[in-house]
Amino acid sequence: MTKQFLQNPSIECLDEIKLVGFRILCDGTQYVNEIPKVANQLNERLSEIKNVLNPFVQFGAFVVDSHSENQDGYWVCMQVKEYEEIPEGMVTLTVPPQKYIVWRHKGPNLKIRDAYERLHSWMEANGYERQMDKWHLERFHSWNDTENVDVELLDTVKNE
Repeated sequence: MTKQFLQNPSIECLDEIKLVGFRILCDGTQYVNEIPKVANQLNERLSEIKNVLNPFVQFGAFVVDSHSENQDGYWVCMQVKEYEEIPEGMVTLTVPPQKYIVWRHKGPNLKIRDAYERLHSWMEANGYERQMDKWHLERFHSWNDTENVDVELLDTVKNE
C-alpha cells in the first residue's frame, strides 16, 4: 500500500523567483517519465549553476493554459539569487510575484495528478480562482525515487 501525505492547503505570496535549468517539451503523456530524467540530469550538473539558493530544492514550472510558444512545456530548475554565466544547454525563467495555494504530496509521482485534483476541489469549495495563464510551481524536496517524491504543489490564484 502506498502512503499518501494529506494536509490542509496553505497560502503563500512569493516575490519574483529566478530559475535556471532545463525546459522539457514533449507529448503531454510523457512528462511523467521525462521530468524525473531531467531532474536527475539537473542534479548531476548542479555544480555548474552559480548563485543557487538551496541545492536541496528543485523547482518545476509550467503554465496550464499557455497562449505562447515561450510558455509551452515544463521547466526543471534550481532557484538562484541572480543570473550569472548560465551553463551550456540550460535556460533561465523569471516567475513574477504571485499568490499560491500550496498542497504537499508525498508518494509516487504517478499520484501527483490525484493530489492536484484534491487541491483544485478544495480551492473551488473555498472560493479561490485558479490563474490558468500564470506560472504554476512545483517545489521538490525529494525527487530521486519516483515512488517516493516529496513535492509542494503551488497553484497560482488571483491576488486580491
